[in-house]
Amino acid sequence: MAFVRRVDEGGVDSLWVTEDPDGWDAFALLGAMSQQTSRIRLGTGVTNPYLRHPDLMAASIATLDRLAPGRAFLGLGRGQPEWYEHGLGMEVGRPLERVEETMDLLRQWESTGVASIDGEFQINDWKRGIRPNGRPPIYLAAAGPKALDLAGRVADGIFFNMLATPDYLAGAIERVRSTTAAAGRDPAAMSFVANPGVLVTDQPERALLGRKRFVANVLALPGMEVLLENPELDVPAIMRTVRAAMKTEEILARGGAFSDLEEEGDVNAALAAIPDALVERGSAVGPLEHVRERLAEFASAGVTDVVLDRRSLPGDSDGIRELLQSLQ
Repeated sequence: MAFVRRVDEGGVDSLWVTEDPDGWDAFALLGAMSQQTSRIRLGTGVTNPYLRHPDLMAASIATLDRLAPGRAFLGLGRGQPEWYEHGLGMEVGRPLERVEETMDLLRQWESTGVASIDGEFQINDWKRGIRPNGRPPIYLAAAGPKALDLAGRVADGIFFNMLATPDYLAGAIERVRSTTAAAGRDPAAMSFVANPGVLVTDQPERALLGRKRFVANVLALPGMEVLLENPELDVPAIMRTVRAAMKTEEILARGGAFSDLEEEGDVNAALAAIPDALVERGSAVGPLEHVRERLAEFASAGVTDVVLDRRSLPGDSDGIRELLQSLQ
């Protein structure tokens, strides 16, 4: 709560709270944060339609919108199907279709208060008494071409996972803008949020090591390595070595969580297989001028918003404000 007060007063635009099946309840935390802040936008980064049924998601975002009028948003993804199928015993069906249907249902409830769908979900004229006062934006977590196209057709923007490189982002954003225009929507209205973990420091080594751990645990999951596109590296070969060291496929096959990867995988071997260049390319870490150069490169790729490394922000709101001004 002290942290969110600092970033609210310091001028940060938005705060995204993660939600995974082995973690906290994002909306409970966001509700508490709404009462400690006055201007910062608040939302998930991201939740999914397995962890939250669309009706519960509609209730959650409507409640947050009432608590923080005009500041609520929804970050939505498909989740990791293996967790829900093998770890939690759910029927996963077709994950991306569930995401699309969820977005359809949320918009129906927002506009008329009643929704129906016949697909992955079976909902028949279900009426909601609590709706948002406005239209909270929906940002889709996307990596592959089908998810990018879905975002272009119906979402308000995309939230790219950490370390997505400018090489990947340029092509992905161009594709989304084309799909958006083909759907009769305005590409200029789309937001593209990248996470280079902005950090101004003269000693980037520790931060880059932490990002290697993120690659080993998160970006080694199926479909995620595309974010690491780098013409100077054989990314698929590197990631095959990382997955083998972390036992990613074996652990996912039984529904194992992040804690299982950390406990059973050979983390040191995985980290040794990841060159600095792999994590540097998708980062904005280092001395101020270097960070500003990297941010310009992300902007040239079409990125509209970037994520700060929250653990390394100044400890007071004035320091945060000065940091943001220095990055302009």
